Amino acid sequence: MSNSNARHLSFWKRGLGRVPESVWDETSLETLVLADNRLREVSPRIGGLKALRMLDLGHNELTCVPEALGDLDGLTDFLYLHDNRLSELPSSLGRLQKLRYLNISENAFAALPESITRMAGLIELRTSDNRLTSLPESIAGLARLREIHLRNNLLTSLPESIGALRELRQIDLRGNPLTILPESIATLPRLEKLDLRWVDLLAAPQWIVDLESRGCAVYR
Repeated sequence: MSNSNARHLSFWKRGLGRVPESVWDETSLETLVLADNRLREVSPRIGGLKALRMLDLGHNELTCVPEALGDLDGLTDFLYLHDNRLSELPSSLGRLQKLRYLNISENAFAALPESITRMAGLIELRTSDNRLTSLPESIAGLARLREIHLRNNLLTSLPESIGALRELRQIDLRGNPLTILPESIATLPRLEKLDLRWVDLLAAPQWIVDLESRGCAVYR
């Protein structure tokens, strides 16, 4: 049995293997938890759950998600896709303009999907433990972003356009093979934390001292 009422449904860690078709009939759902169920696919019928504010598909075996996920334009709170086998996302996800929190950590992304850079409402983005070698200049579109978590990727540099993210408070770059950082980071007015631990190839630029002098905590 699921733990449910008219608006909330959780199948957390039930070993389902497949989502019951009856779930897609629950069109008044606001939260849906399907985490840790060995799921390999999600039905396009998920696009009919227009009232969803939070969706958790983490800890599964997904190699793709349906285009219909982009139809969930009421998704505001959280979208968890972490710990799957994803290497790309459909362009339709760029329509999720109200989404505030996205977690795609622990997947197989070699590049940050362009659709993410169109999610203008994002406040927190977690992309740790992937295979990212770079970030697109279009990341500047995430003007409301406060936290970006990039731990344990393959980044050697960041785009200058990261300086456009004027609301950024935290940047987590732990465990990346960075050799250079853009000076635009020093111009971020609200930056509180820059985590550079286990970044062994980077010669710390002079402007880091300026960041620290104004109260930003730099971990290295």
